[in-house]
Amino acid sequence: MKRRTLSQLWGRVSHWNGPLVTLFGLAIAAFAGLLLIGLDWLDGLVFVGLGVFTVASFIEPLAGFGAALFLGPLRAYLATWVPAVPDQIGQLFLAAALGGWLVRGLVRRDIRIRSTPVLIALLGFVLAALLSLWDAVELPVYGLPELLKWVQVVLVVIFLSDHLTELNFLGLLGALLTSALFQVAVGFWQFALWEDPINPFPIDDTLHRAYGTFEQPNPYGGFLGIILPLTVGVVAVGAKRGLEGWLARRAGRPRTDPRSGRLRQFGYAGLYRVALFLAGGLIMSWSRGAWIAFVAGLLVMAAALPRRTRWGLVFAAVLVVAVVAAYLAGLIPASISERLADFPQYIQITDVRGVSVTEENFAVMERLAHWQAGLGMFRYNFWTGVGLGCYEPAYATYSLINWPYALGHAHNYYINLAAETGLIGLSAYLALWGVLFYQTWKVSRASRGFHRGLAIGLLGSWVHLSVHNVLDTLYVNNAPLHVAALMGLLVFL
Repeated sequence: MKRRTLSQLWGRVSHWNGPLVTLFGLAIAAFAGLLLIGLDWLDGLVFVGLGVFTVASFIEPLAGFGAALFLGPLRAYLATWVPAVPDQIGQLFLAAALGGWLVRGLVRRDIRIRSTPVLIALLGFVLAALLSLWDAVELPVYGLPELLKWVQVVLVVIFLSDHLTELNFLGLLGALLTSALFQVAVGFWQFALWEDPINPFPIDDTLHRAYGTFEQPNPYGGFLGIILPLTVGVVAVGAKRGLEGWLARRAGRPRTDPRSGRLRQFGYAGLYRVALFLAGGLIMSWSRGAWIAFVAGLLVMAAALPRRTRWGLVFAAVLVVAVVAAYLAGLIPASISERLADFPQYIQITDVRGVSVTEENFAVMERLAHWQAGLGMFRYNFWTGVGLGCYEPAYATYSLINWPYALGHAHNYYINLAAETGLIGLSAYLALWGVLFYQTWKVSRASRGFHRGLAIGLLGSWVHLSVHNVLDTLYVNNAPLHVAALMGLLVFL
């Protein structure tokens, strides 16, 4: 891991405070002043804020990347409700961040690309995806944008593996949590304060499913489920250390830890509150897939928490027994129990041709029909699929009679990926996730303290993403940027 002192960090900033930067700043200020003349105070404030982050991206690329993480999930909302604003505004800040990092590296002749197992596995998947496009159904409109999404993931991992240090990696974590907390705030308003009688996702007469700026509750819940484990992992490690210290004091063996203190306790307390807020947002999404995936991630995190694996498995088993006992004892709210009661029918695989469609089973039948169409694509395009991102244009050829309209994806990422990239692409993707799990587990065994908490949290994030992708596709609305950030964080750890 790279370590830099505060004086070195200040020297880097000072190095960029030259005449060209000053002239560039003055030009931006003059241009902003001309535009602000015709804007009201709120629009002007937003404009100035975006301008500041744009300039900051060239001074500290992580600032621009943080802005991209915050603005990226606004894409669906902007496209639907604010068409005057570019819906891919987050991509502009990503370009500024990567451009700033590249320019600085070229000026200093110091661009380092670390050959890590994660990067190698990621490149293998991108090459497999590229192979699927050699005879794609619709390359320009569907194939290339999806390929670009994964190329961005590669670039972000390269950028973060070179740029993250002990001083600035907390900034990346803060950007991830800020983005998620903003989504929770929007979701709370939708869940409890919605006043419009027309709501696309009602729960009952007073409450509505939260969907943030994703415009859909399921990917919203999936997004929160990816970020939430980071806080849970750190808090769990902090609680474990606190319990061990208390037991040592009770036994007359006080522990001395120079890293402990009020500041560390304050940090754990803050992350505990953040975890509660994010968990609340996850519940408000009312997404069964997100709930099940988070519980699965929680069990894996519990297994990873003790240093000895056998005790971890015992701890995870105790949690399973506790959850089952709470369910049988009626301690879980009835609304949540009822929501989960019909979950098994969403994961069955059956031939829906000829099945009578009713209002009650429509959602299940629609999902299964798209799974069946995806499996048909995979069957007839076994090795390389119909082309990365081309599920939707290929759907008409493989759709069932009663289901002529494509939903955009198969609502199962593994079936979707098999249909689009064939056995080669699916195998490369599974290999990538095998590397991610293995590397994260290694870090969780070797690291200590805060870093170990993050590693355990990353395990929960990978499990959540893997499980939830059985029921949906979470690589939407610029969420791959956040997944790339987590991969970069893993490489740093």
